[in-house]
Amino acid sequence: MSLLRSLLLIVLAATLSGCGYNAIQQKDEQVKAGWSEVLNQYQRRADLIPNLVNTVKGYAQQEERVLTEVTNARSRVGQIQVNADDPNSLKQFQQAQGELGSALSRLMVVSEAYPQLQSNQNFRDLQAQLEGTENRITVARGRYIQMVQDYNTFIRSFPQVITAKIFGYKQKPNFTVENEAQIARPPSVDFGTAPANTPAQPQPQPQPQQNPPPPQPGQ
Repeated sequence: MSLLRSLLLIVLAATLSGCGYNAIQQKDEQVKAGWSEVLNQYQRRADLIPNLVNTVKGYAQQEERVLTEVTNARSRVGQIQVNADDPNSLKQFQQAQGELGSALSRLMVVSEAYPQLQSNQNFRDLQAQLEGTENRITVARGRYIQMVQDYNTFIRSFPQVITAKIFGYKQKPNFTVENEAQIARPPSVDFGTAPANTPAQPQPQPQPQQNPPPPQPGQ
């Protein structure tokens, strides 16, 4: 009896492997790991914001509206309990992160008007950390997009599609194209931009020489 059970298990394992069950498990775990890295990098950005806002506030207290926008956007992001397998939840998450990125961009633009702030070493360190984090977010999000696409393509292919239906594996939502285009650009944090060149002033044109009048008779 035990021999028969062992044979059945071997046959079942071979059947599941041939139908892509093991590969579905692996790809599903890869997607989960990729999503964890996306969240990790977004959290890294959120952790930088309080110090960034406080540093800017020390030099630009009159920019209260912009500072409040960043703080409120960060708060909204923190309130979202995102579920990457739920399209609506993922859409809300993208929207909130996009709003936070836009608020940070406005803060960076405003900060350019304060030379003392730009020369502050703490602010420059935060600027470098923010820029690096935005790049990490872009990379992590790009990898996640590829993982989801690979997973979705795999479970829709035969014979994996049969296995996926039997075990309840469904396609996963992904970052939408329009949002991806919007948030793929990290906020501008370059404070070394030279001022725009002033338009060239027109050069005065030389006046044409006038010939002296001809001499009059008797002169």
